[in-house]
Amino acid sequence: NDPAMDVAPAGMPLEFSLSQNYPNPFNPATRIEYSIGKETKVKLEVFDLLGRSVVTLVDGPQHAGQHFVDFNASHLASGFYIYRLSSPDLTVAKKMMLVK
Repeated sequence: NDPAMDVAPAGMPLEFSLSQNYPNPFNPATRIEYSIGKETKVKLEVFDLLGRSVVTLVDGPQHAGQHFVDFNASHLASGFYIYRLSSPDLTVAKKMMLVK
């Protein structure tokens, strides 16, 4: 499952931010967008509500800018999931709902 990844051709963000996925609720795919203000190592993971990692979508260095990942969750059960973006300096998380 290779998520589609790309960089939006927008201006440089000044901060580290994670947007709400859309659509939400979703079935079976959703888009997760995030911005980083400087080149850094980032990790984007999805967890179930028990805190178990179910998939790692991004894990490595990324350049400053706006990014997105198209996440296909067809292999997961319906329910709430947490997606978390972390770097050496910051971590932010949001909730999403898969409805089958």
